[in-house]
Amino acid sequence: MISVKTLQHWERERLLIPVARPKRNRRLDTGPQIRECLSSRLMNVIPNQAGRMKATRILTAKNPNLGKIDALREQARRLGQVRSEVWQRFGSIQGIHRTDRQIRDQWLKDKRVFPVSANAWKETLRDAKGDISANMESAKVKARRCIWRHTQDKAEQKRVFTALKRNEWTSDPYLRRIMRNSWKRGHNHTHNQIIVRSDNYTSFQLGGRAWIKIPGLIKGQRLAIPLNTTIAPTGTLRLILKDNNRIEVHYTIDVEVKQDCGTQTLGVDKGYTEALVDSDGDHHGQELGRVLREQSDRLKAKYQRRAKLRALANRHRNPRKREHIRTFNLGRKKLNRQMDKTHARIRTIVFKSVHQVVDKAAVIAAEDLTAPMAGKSFGKNVNRRLAAWTKGVIAEALESVSSRRGSTVVLVNPAYTSQIDSRTGCLDGQRRGDRFYCSDGVVLQADQNAARNVLARLFDPNIERFTPFKRVKAIVLERTERLRLSTAQPGLQLQV
Repeated sequence: MISVKTLQHWERERLLIPVARPKRNRRLDTGPQIRECLSSRLMNVIPNQAGRMKATRILTAKNPNLGKIDALREQARRLGQVRSEVWQRFGSIQGIHRTDRQIRDQWLKDKRVFPVSANAWKETLRDAKGDISANMESAKVKARRCIWRHTQDKAEQKRVFTALKRNEWTSDPYLRRIMRNSWKRGHNHTHNQIIVRSDNYTSFQLGGRAWIKIPGLIKGQRLAIPLNTTIAPTGTLRLILKDNNRIEVHYTIDVEVKQDCGTQTLGVDKGYTEALVDSDGDHHGQELGRVLREQSDRLKAKYQRRAKLRALANRHRNPRKREHIRTFNLGRKKLNRQMDKTHARIRTIVFKSVHQVVDKAAVIAAEDLTAPMAGKSFGKNVNRRLAAWTKGVIAEALESVSSRRGSTVVLVNPAYTSQIDSRTGCLDGQRRGDRFYCSDGVVLQADQNAARNVLARLFDPNIERFTPFKRVKAIVLERTERLRLSTAQPGLQLQV
C-alpha cells in the first residue's frame, strides 16, 4: 500500500507531479491521487527508490560434535524459560507501555538471577518483547479493518486510528473491545533459539572455513562452531537448533535495491493450482497446486496411520511396549525433515513466479487477502487442501522481491474480483472451475479474468482497499443494472 508519506517523498524528490487537492486539506484523497498518477502512467517511472534494505542470510554448522550440540540445547532450554516468562507476564495489556529496557532495569533492580549469562537473557528479553510488539501490530491490522467497516465518519476514523497507532487504545472502551477480539494472549513455544549480540562473539578462519565462538553456560568458556562457508557472519546472530542435530545461524545484512524491474502495470490473481496469473494471461508456478495436493494427501494418509498407532499405544497393557511405540513409531524427526523439504520447494516455486512477474511490471496490483475466508465449506478434502494454501508465502514474496528490485505492489479490495466479467465490470457471469461463463456466451479463463478485475480495481474511484464487501456488492450491482437497462433500451439510462 502506498502511504501519504511516500507521496510526500516523491514530490520532494520531484518524481511525482502534484495533482489537484482541496485547499483545506492537501492530503485528503490519497486513493484518487494514486489513480490519477497511474492513469497518466507516471507510476511507470516511479519505482521504489534505489537504496539498501535488510535481508536475512542463513548459515549451517559443519559437522559439530555432539558435546557442543548438547551444551547449546541446554542453554537454549534455559533461555526458553526466560522467553516464556516474558510472554506470560508482558504478552498482554500489562506490557504495552513497558519497553524491554524498562523490564531489564526492573529485573536488575530486583536482583533477578537466571542460570545463563547476563548478555544471553538480556538479548532473549529484547527479542521476546520484539515478538510481542510484532504480534500486537498484526492484531492492529485486523482492528483497523473492523473500524473501517463500522465507522464511516472521517474525523472519528482519524481519532481512533491515531489512538491505535500511539497505543492509547487502552483508555478507550471501544478500542479496548476491538483489540480484545483481535489480539489474543500469546504463549511461547520456542525453546531452541539463542540470540548472540554482535559484540559477544568472535569469528576466525580455520581449515578453509569460517568459525564462530559464542559464550557457553560456563563463565569464561566459549563454544567454537564450524560453518559451511568461508564468509563470517556479522551483526546479531540467531542460533536455531533443529531436531536432526542441525544448527542454523541467522543474521541480517544490507543489500542494494536494484532497478531491474519491468515497465508495465499488471494485476495478479493469487491461485491454488498456480502461484500467480497476471492480467496478460501468463500463468506462473503452475506446479504449485500439484505439490500442495500431494503434500496434503500424503499427510492425511500418514496421520491416519499414526492415529491407529497412538490408539494402540494408549490401550496397550505393557508399559514398555507403549513407550516403544511412542518413541520409535510416533516421532516427528523424519516427518519434520520431509515437511521442511516440501516447504522449501514451495517457497522456491513462489519466489520464482514473483520474479517472473517483476520482470514485466513496475506496478503490481494484488488482492489484499489478509482477512480470513470464513463461512465457506467445500467438503473435507477440499477444505484440507485449501488449509495448506500458501497465500502468506505469496504475499511475503511479493513484498520482498518487489522491494529488492524496485517495483511497487499496491493492495486492492478483493471483493467479487472472481465473479465479475472483466469486459464489462458487472456481475453478469458465473465461474465454474478454471472457466468464467459470461452472460453472452463467451467463455473466459477464470484466473486471467480475475487478474484483469484486480487491475481494474486499482483505478476504481468508488472502491477503496477497505471498502466493506456489502458496499462493494451494492456498487457492482448498481453498475450491472445500469448496463442491463442501457442494453435493453439504449435511450433509457438509470438516474443516480
